[in-house]
Amino acid sequence: VTIEYDDNNQPIKIHTIVVSTQHDDFDEDEAMLAKIKEDVQNILIPRTIAKLPERIKPLFTNDYILHVNPTGKFVIGGPHGDTGLTGRKIIVDTYGGRGAHGGGAFSGKDSSKVDRSAAYAMRHIAKNMVAAGIADEVLVQVAYAIGVAKPVGLFVNTYGTSHVNLTDSEIAVKLQDIFDLRPNAIVKRFGLKNPVFLQTAAYGHMGRDNFSGKVTVYPEINGNKTEEREVEFFAWEKLDYADKLKEAFNL
Repeated sequence: VTIEYDDNNQPIKIHTIVVSTQHDDFDEDEAMLAKIKEDVQNILIPRTIAKLPERIKPLFTNDYILHVNPTGKFVIGGPHGDTGLTGRKIIVDTYGGRGAHGGGAFSGKDSSKVDRSAAYAMRHIAKNMVAAGIADEVLVQVAYAIGVAKPVGLFVNTYGTSHVNLTDSEIAVKLQDIFDLRPNAIVKRFGLKNPVFLQTAAYGHMGRDNFSGKVTVYPEINGNKTEEREVEFFAWEKLDYADKLKEAFNL
């Protein structure tokens, strides 16, 4: 559930609800998905609202966005669909106790998982904001709905150190016009399809030096051929957007 807040950190309304529910296989996929969404909207959500405290109920307005199984069929799930290495604790791999953290580890996940790639993108944005002089300190958080490319929310907190005549919410809106935060765009921007993750296995994922080097890649599935490729490591540490941000924020 994504909640929209005002500049005084008071909740305004429910912005987006995402429900992913596993189900049996059906002959008609479209009919099945429509039925599940109808039941969630007309049965599940009203029952849930009825049990909430009175001060919470007004947050549910009629214009909230509802995503039900946005990736389509959800027949395969549980251990069959989700087994795999979950990696190290991200509080070790990022900022210790200094920053806010998501719930998913980085190591063991490919770049299609926003647990990893979007965390790199937020690091990139925050670092370039400080380099551009927008603020002395900044926290940038993003929220996604599974199966939906664009973020459902972007949150900025400059901790009162902003040097621009904009609220943190207004800064967040401008950032979405500058940075393409669709997962595939993030992957391309940082070259995350290349074998660049080995270097992150020790000494953390953030605050590292950006550098280039040659790696051996296997262009064919059978592994019979190899080739050397020049790749960029820790591309999310670059300050390549600082000038763009200065221009956008008139600095």
